[in-house]
Amino acid sequence: MPIYEYEAVDLKKGCKRCKRPFEVIQGLNDRPLDKCPSCRGPIRKIISWCRAAVVETSEEAVRVEKQISEYEREGMWSHAAELADKHSEKISDKELKIRALEDYEKAGYDARSLESHVSSLNSGEDQ
Repeated sequence: MPIYEYEAVDLKKGCKRCKRPFEVIQGLNDRPLDKCPSCRGPIRKIISWCRAAVVETSEEAVRVEKQISEYEREGMWSHAAELADKHSEKISDKELKIRALEDYEKAGYDARSLESHVSSLNSGEDQ
């Protein structure tokens, strides 16, 4: 059941309970409260600040992450780097791009040859 927040319509006239936002557990089909359960004064439902975010990850992203991790566990750094690099370009993920560069280094690629990738990442952060 969802939790809804309410407060007094006139905060100066509310009781201790409704002068500040308070929570009520209600069913989806229940009518919103219009009177404070304590003082019976008029109240209104307020919009709650969301304190958590739901992050949905696509099946493709999960599959790619699993494959990259598997390559890394097996020491197949160039495979991991190439997959991470391609996927980071596709989804514009700077953290995945950095991971790809780190894997390229572990695969034995010269870090100086990767500087152009790093500088293009850094210049994109300022925008």
